[in-house]
Amino acid sequence: MIKVKDAEGISYEGSGHFNVYGIKKITGEQAKHFIVNYSYFQPNGGSIMEPGARERVYYMVKGNMTVNGKNGEKHELEPGDLLYIAAGEEREMVITGGKPAEVFVIIATKE
Repeated sequence: MIKVKDAEGISYEGSGHFNVYGIKKITGEQAKHFIVNYSYFQPNGGSIMEPGARERVYYMVKGNMTVNGKNGEKHELEPGDLLYIAAGEEREMVITGGKPAEVFVIIATKE
């Protein structure tokens, strides 16, 4: 078992992300099939439109976020919502509502 306290983890900058502070909670060296991150977005934070190499799940903990897909797909997320994104699927994230947002992220380690 691995316990990670609230303020523990390894800080990181996600590719194409802006105005966000990310913490790796569980790394690929600790778990065989996934990575766990926690992201703290500022009100004007988000990410550019780009694909992720691996499957991922976003779970909205606090605040609101819109996730836009390349083909016009749009998902409004609020606390308690979960969004699965397939490997290679392009997406853009925009924090909405004028308040900070927190997102729990699980990323598969196998491509």
